[in-house]
Amino acid sequence: MVIVQEVKPEEEFILHNLMQFYSYEFSKFIPAIQLEEDGTYKWFNLDKYWENDHFHAYFIKLYDELIGFALIEAQSEEQPNTIEEFFIVAKYHGQGFGKTAAVQLFNRFPGVWTVYQMENNKPSQAFWKKLIDRLTDGYFVQRIEQGKHVQEFHTNSFKKVK
Repeated sequence: MVIVQEVKPEEEFILHNLMQFYSYEFSKFIPAIQLEEDGTYKWFNLDKYWENDHFHAYFIKLYDELIGFALIEAQSEEQPNTIEEFFIVAKYHGQGFGKTAAVQLFNRFPGVWTVYQMENNKPSQAFWKKLIDRLTDGYFVQRIEQGKHVQEFHTNSFKKVK
């Protein structure tokens, strides 16, 4: 069973540990990502996730095992819901766990969504396009903006069967 669980402020160090793997994976796409002198990747500034009600950090678990995380910016008057970061550990790719977690997040924040992927991150583009196409039965907008692939949709367009 895939569980999307909000990260508590006292669990921030666990999220940073997971983000080391995320940074490692992303270093394939962003050459500027380099190890620090201590052999770790630079930590993300996660303060907004504990200080601002529009930002949410989640662990993605398979039963009790951590298998990823998601960072979400919730919809406001000016902004749609946005997935800022989304990560599933490599050994769980292709098994549907990321799709299940993403659907849980979309349902947790109903409304307009914008999902971005880097130009050279083909696996991410394929994942999001296929999932959003399936959920909305093709009722979404896709474009390229400033070198990023973008999908926009509303959760009202989701098919009844997910």
